[in-house]
Amino acid sequence: MIYEMTIQFRVTDITNGQAWYEGLFQRKPDFIPHEGFAEWEIIPGCWLQVAEGTPTPGNGPLRLGVTDIEAERNRMVNEYGAEPFEVHSRKEVPVKWGTFSDPWGNRIGFFETLDKDEMNERIEMVLKK
Repeated sequence: MIYEMTIQFRVTDITNGQAWYEGLFQRKPDFIPHEGFAEWEIIPGCWLQVAEGTPTPGNGPLRLGVTDIEAERNRMVNEYGAEPFEVHSRKEVPVKWGTFSDPWGNRIGFFETLDKDEMNERIEMVLKK
């Protein structure tokens, strides 16, 4: 039985890496077990570990559901130096999506569910846990 998951991204400088991911998540890490390592519980049971080390080229993407993809794209580009990225949509796909990289080349994707009732149900489900 799988009950939890983690994904790890490596950064060459943990101080800058931690600061950048604090900006992405808009909060401090949930756990810093030792030097060179920081963890965020993104949603219950889903953790991102940021570790100092040699980044893996093209690692990811870690896809994150957001309530307003354009606002989040603008925030990441304007406040955290992410390269501008296109937001995609297709008639048959129930989300809009876009992918960018952190300063170390780890790929991150945002997606926004187009059915707002469905999105709100998912948010409620996560908040209850």
